[in-house]
Amino acid sequence: FLLRTHMQREKVLYVSSQNVSTIFPAFANRLEYSKQKKKIVITLHNLWKNDSDMYVCAGVVKNSSFLSVNGSGTMMMIKEVEQMDCSNSSWGIFGLTIVLALLFSTLMCYALYHVHMKKYCQKKNPNAVYEDMSYSSRLNTLVR
Repeated sequence: FLLRTHMQREKVLYVSSQNVSTIFPAFANRLEYSKQKKKIVITLHNLWKNDSDMYVCAGVVKNSSFLSVNGSGTMMMIKEVEQMDCSNSSWGIFGLTIVLALLFSTLMCYALYHVHMKKYCQKKNPNAVYEDMSYSSRLNTLVR
C-alpha cells in the first residue's frame, strides 16, 4: 500500500503480489507507478495544496489484517504558486523595448546632427598669410 497518514488518512495505491494494482479515487489519473523486482517507483502528477501529507509504504502482514510500515515515509508539502498570465506582460515588455530603442535612436540622431551643424557654423580662424601679388604692386616694388 501507499498511504496518506497525517492530515487525511486514506489509501492511495495498492499493488498485490500478483502485480494487480488499484489506484484509489482521490489519485485516479494523477498517479503512475512501475515495478521492477522488489522496487516500486511511484509518480504523482497535478498535485494540489490539499495533497500535502506524510506518505508511507506499508505491507500487509501474512495471515492478518495488520499493516507493516517500512521506513519513516515521505513528507510532501505542496505550495500553491500563483500563475501569471504572461501574454499581456510580454507584450508590455516588447512595447517598452521598442519605445526605448526608438528614443535612443532619436537621441543619437539629434546628437550627431547637432555636432555636425556646430562644426559648419563655427567661425574659422584665418591661419594664413595674405600677400598681394597683383601686377601693379609688383611694378611699384621694382621701381623703388
